[in-house]
Amino acid sequence: MERKIIKIGTRKSKLAMWQANYVADMLDASGFQPQLVPIETKGDKIQNVALSKIGSKGVFTEELESMLRRKQIDIAVHSAKDLQSKLPEGFQVLSFCERESPDDVIVSDNEIDLNNPKLILGTSSTRRIAMLKHYYPHITTVDVRGNLQTRLEKMQTGTMDGLVLAYAGVRRMNFDHMIRYWFDTERFIPPVGQGSVAIEIHENMNGEIAEKIKKATNHPLSEKMLRTERAFLRRMDGGCSIPVFGHAEMEMDGQITLKGGIASLDGKQLIQRTMHGSIPEELGTSLAEEILQSGGKKVLDDIKSIISK
Repeated sequence: MERKIIKIGTRKSKLAMWQANYVADMLDASGFQPQLVPIETKGDKIQNVALSKIGSKGVFTEELESMLRRKQIDIAVHSAKDLQSKLPEGFQVLSFCERESPDDVIVSDNEIDLNNPKLILGTSSTRRIAMLKHYYPHITTVDVRGNLQTRLEKMQTGTMDGLVLAYAGVRRMNFDHMIRYWFDTERFIPPVGQGSVAIEIHENMNGEIAEKIKKATNHPLSEKMLRTERAFLRRMDGGCSIPVFGHAEMEMDGQITLKGGIASLDGKQLIQRTMHGSIPEELGTSLAEEILQSGGKKVLDDIKSIISK
C-alpha cells in the first residue's frame, strides 16, 4: 500500500532541521512518508536586530503558517517556545513531542565564575537578561542573534565569555562538553515551552490524518504541561519581548505544579508565584491572574510602554 506523503515545514537552521527530522522519524515509523520543506523565516533573515525590536508576533512562524494555509505543507514543526500564545484563526497545535530538560545553561570554552565582576554573557532573550540583572546585577550582557553555531562563532571572537542557552538545543547539537553552568530552575524559571517540539496544523487538514499524526508524535504528559504553561502565557499576554516565564511539572499525586512570573526589563522587579491544580487551562489562567493582581499588570504595562517607543 502506498504511504501517505506528509510535507513538513521547518526553518533551515541545524537545530530546526534536527527537530524536523526527529518528527519525520516518528512519522516514518508510523507508516507515513515524510518530506522536509525547509524555509527561512523573518526571524532568520533579520540577524542584526534584537527580537524585541522586530516584533514578537510570529517572527519564526508566520511564513510557515502561510504555507500551511495554502496547503504547501501539511504540518509545521517549531520549537514550542517560539509559538505565540494566541495562534491566528484556523490554526492549532496538534501535538507536543516529549520534552527535553527545559533548563538554561551557560556554554563557554573556558570556566565561568558568576561572581566575576567583569563577566560578559551573550543572549538575545529579554527574560534571560532581566533575570541575570536581578540575580547577578554585576554581569554585563550583549545581544547575540543567529543559530547556535553562529552564536558560538561570535563568542569565540572574544566579545563575550559565554552564552546563555537552552540546554535542549545544546544537547541536540552535541555541545554538551561546553556546558560550564546549569541554572537552578527554582529561581531561573524557563520560558513557556522550552525543551519541547510542537507540531502546528491548519483546520484544512483531513481530521483522520491529523489524528494519526498526533498519535505518532504527541507525548501526553508533555502536552498537559505545555497546555498549562501556554494558558498562563496567553493570559499574561507575553511574547518574545516580554520577560514572562512559566514552567509546569507533574507531581507524584497527579497534581500539576506551575511556577511562573514576570520581571521588569531592568530586573529590579521580579514577581513570581507557585500554584497547584489539576486542570491545565484553569491552572495557567489562575496563576496569571494572581501575578497580574500582585503587581504584574503594572510591570507588564510599563514594559509595553517602553518597547512601543
